[in-house]
Amino acid sequence: MNDYYTSIELGTNSIKILVCNKIGNSYNVIASIDSPSEGIKRGNIVDVRQAINATKKAIKSINDKLSIKINKVIACVPTTACKMDITVGSIGFDDETRITGHEISRVITDSVKGRIDPNEELITAIPISFRVDDNDNIKNPKGMMGSELGAKVLISTSPKDIIYRILEVLKLSGLEVIDIAYTSIGDYYEARNKNLDKEVGAVINIGEDSTNISIFNKGIIIKSKTINVGSKNIDSDLSYIYKIDSKLSRELKENFVVAASEYADTNEVCEITTIAGEKKEINQLDISKVVESRCDQILKISKKEIKNLTKREISYIIITGGVSELAGFQYLVENILGIKARVSNITTMGIRHNKYSSALGLIKYIDSKLSLRDKSINMLSEEDINTLISVNENTNNNGNIINRVFGRFFEN
Repeated sequence: MNDYYTSIELGTNSIKILVCNKIGNSYNVIASIDSPSEGIKRGNIVDVRQAINATKKAIKSINDKLSIKINKVIACVPTTACKMDITVGSIGFDDETRITGHEISRVITDSVKGRIDPNEELITAIPISFRVDDNDNIKNPKGMMGSELGAKVLISTSPKDIIYRILEVLKLSGLEVIDIAYTSIGDYYEARNKNLDKEVGAVINIGEDSTNISIFNKGIIIKSKTINVGSKNIDSDLSYIYKIDSKLSRELKENFVVAASEYADTNEVCEITTIAGEKKEINQLDISKVVESRCDQILKISKKEIKNLTKREISYIIITGGVSELAGFQYLVENILGIKARVSNITTMGIRHNKYSSALGLIKYIDSKLSLRDKSINMLSEEDINTLISVNENTNNNGNIINRVFGRFFEN
């Protein structure tokens, strides 16, 4: 199996695009882009023209990097106003039949029919369990023999106006959207392992201007809530207190502060220039206290929302998003959320940063979804793949990143 995937996330601060090659069970990042965005707020399109222009710039950047033209993507969408429900479906056979991915696709489709509100768009249909004749609670029925196949499925929907705006921007930017899924599902699949698939837990993504908290039960998203506070509030705090512009605030946040101020160094000093042109010195401890205060607030609100979303015992909490990369953030997480909480750690070569969590995890989710249905996909043409290999051969001596290469959705 040698499949190529491209994913895109339209974020408030930046647009992320990944191109991945799956060989066996490994996902190799061929190229990645983190490009400035406009016209997007909390994952929603607020200015179509600006969003299109920003998306086109991001696409051009990734195309220039690869010397090919990306035109098919899977897209992250926000959990804004999402609804979730559990449905059941079943299909029968004239004779006893061996279950394959084809039958699984049919029964999932049956579980969805007639259950979607006309104002809603289906985002995901995730099977919880299957039934083959009288055998129930089966996780994967492929290969089993039976005369009837049933499925219990969790379906999630979002308002059409939100989803269609995203699809419109991508279409007018020259992209064909092959499939979509929630950013939080991508976050889960990036951190996913066999233990998490057996437990109830939470995933927290601290974004630019909002934070999403999602509850997962045995690998399936069951609840989600978005709070309107995020990384941008940290920048605003620094800008207000030190009278500096937002660009400098972000640079200080990312390169100078320590999220857990007890680990900051009072002797570590940085010179800044205020908006008024005045030069000042600030020490790491003082500025870290400002950042810690806001991070503390975000984590405490998230902790409260987890309790509101579920009364079940939480076995894990995973925190991701760009701000989780701050030095000392894990210590702050443990102090507030306890030892069950951990910061996500992306180790995939080429994107070792949590800002890519949703885009990379989305690829893993879609790949898993296709595998259950006995499907596969190449989102790049054979001509494009040959071009990548050719570029690799021409640049191999320079260690180019390419040397790691060797209208509608799939049935939901």
